[in-house]
Parts: sequence; C-alpha cells; structure tokens
Amino acid sequence: MRLLLVEDDPMIGEAIRSGLRREGFAIDWVREARAAERALAAETFDLLLLDLGLPGQDGLSFLTAQRARGLALPVLILTARDAISDRVQGLDAGADDYLIKPFDIEELAARIRALLRRRAGRSAPRIEHLNVSLDPAAHRVVRDGAEVSLAPREFRLLQLLLERPGTILSRAQLEERLYGWGEEVESNAIEVHIHGLRKKLGADFILTVRGVGYRVRPS
Repeated sequence: MRLLLVEDDPMIGEAIRSGLRREGFAIDWVREARAAERALAAETFDLLLLDLGLPGQDGLSFLTAQRARGLALPVLILTARDAISDRVQGLDAGADDYLIKPFDIEELAARIRALLRRRAGRSAPRIEHLNVSLDPAAHRVVRDGAEVSLAPREFRLLQLLLERPGTILSRAQLEERLYGWGEEVESNAIEVHIHGLRKKLGADFILTVRGVGYRVRPS
C-alpha cells in the first residue's frame, strides 16, 4: 500500500517514513501543501498522512480544499494540536482519523490498516480467499494451514490483489502502488514477484489476463 506523508519537520518526517517502511508500506514524503497537491494530481495513493502546521498553507485549509475538489482517499491527521476543538475541526473538515504527536509507529500503522480495511469494505483484520489467509498486521500468510514465507514486496502485491479479488490490476498499477519515489523498478519486477507467488501459493492462484494484468482466481 502506498502512502503520501505531508510533514514539514525533517526529523519527524524521516522517523515516520523509516518506521512505516519497516511496517511494509511504500511511502512518499513532501513538506508543504503545494507539493502534496501536485503529488495527488500526478500519482495514485491509498492514504494521506497530513500534518496541520505546514508552511504556506495550513493543513486544515488544504484538506478542506482537497475534499471540495473530490479527494476520496482516507486522510489521517498527524499533529501536536491536542485540543478537543482542534480534533472536531479536523474531523469535520474531512479527516478520517486524528492522531496526536508524539505517537508510536505501531499505533500509527494499526490506524492506517484500519482505515485501509474500511476503504476496502472489510471489517475482519485478516483477508481470506480460497485456501489462503493474509494477516496485514502480522505480515503473515497461511496456505492450507501452513505458513508461507513471502518477500516484503511479494506480500504487498498479494495484499493488493486480495483486497479486491475480482479486480484486474495492470503491471503499471501494481508498480505505482508498490514502489515509492526514488525506488528503482526493474522492467520485469512485477513478473518476478508474480512468479514467486505462484511457486508458493499454486500456479493457478494468480491469473494472467492477457494484455490487461493480473487477478486472483475467483472463489
């Protein structure tokens, strides 16, 4: 899952980016609202992490403007503003959750997973499909009762496909969701990941829709 972080403090931004990468997320980081607006217009993200005390344009006015323009992805506010009135204002402006600094990365990751579950229309923490179970919190995949060891990007790719089992995702869509800015993408990277998943989960678990992309085998 690919996240956009809008945070002007370099130490806090680097700590969040490093911590969430360890939690298995692809994350891009900008430091002001104008750069965030350009990124949202040009790229596909699954969730926005937004500080309020930004230079140039305050995070709250940025959020209000983006929601007015039709921004639909989940937004999690990260801020030191801890007054009840600030929380109410942030949520009423269109935020889906509000987390006060300082916070623990594990709690942040759990809140992100909860928002992504809600966006995908799921309530259960694990994703179950056919004989495979994927637990995003534990980074654990089980097939026919036995745990399967996956590389981090194999895990994230499988999660993307399992979130919407009937949806076909193209190679370009998968690359965009798996890799952040500055990460080198080999021309056959997606094919390599798919090949690895098929070896571990069964040759027919992930289907190729020729000329379109990939999807998991229907139930």
